[in-house]
Amino acid sequence: MSTKPFTSPSRRAFLGGAALVGAGLAAPALAQTTFDAGEVHEDNAYTNVRRNISSFRTLDWQPYFSNTKKGAILVDITSRALHFWSEDLSVYKLFPTSVPVSEDLTRKGRSEVVRKVVGPTWSPTPAMKIRNPEWPDFVPAGPDNPLGTHALYLSWQYYRIHGTHDTRKIGRKSSNGCIGLYNEHIAQLFELTRNGTQVLLI
Repeated sequence: MSTKPFTSPSRRAFLGGAALVGAGLAAPALAQTTFDAGEVHEDNAYTNVRRNISSFRTLDWQPYFSNTKKGAILVDITSRALHFWSEDLSVYKLFPTSVPVSEDLTRKGRSEVVRKVVGPTWSPTPAMKIRNPEWPDFVPAGPDNPLGTHALYLSWQYYRIHGTHDTRKIGRKSSNGCIGLYNEHIAQLFELTRNGTQVLLI
């Protein structure tokens, strides 16, 4: 982790390396260029990591929920996939995600959407700030915000399903706990969900 004082990151720095992801394979190990709300910066964070495509498959809602009232979101950490069913079951969506980098950062169980924000702002959690004191206390909405264009806040404090401008992260173990989607996918999910939408992480 760099000990240099924080300077406002450029969009180029934030998105640097995105083109290296080709063909579903991990990019080489990358030097840290900026802070990130979800990514854990380790020298080998991108080394020898493959996207988990073999288990990326459709699922039925019934083994996981007793009903689909207000809609239902299932996040499968193993397959790095998010499933959504609308209340009337007329809509089913399956999206690739980023997931927490380690078991100790992973929270599983039932939650729900409690807040929806277009253009979210971001602040590091107290734990993040201890690990990375050079990070800013606040990042406004915009192209350098690590929460992307939309965020669904869960009933668990500090946990969100959100977008990301850093497309390298999708399909990888790369977050501090949140679930990340491509911006175009979180925009779709945002329109389909509402406060009270059920969420289950397995």
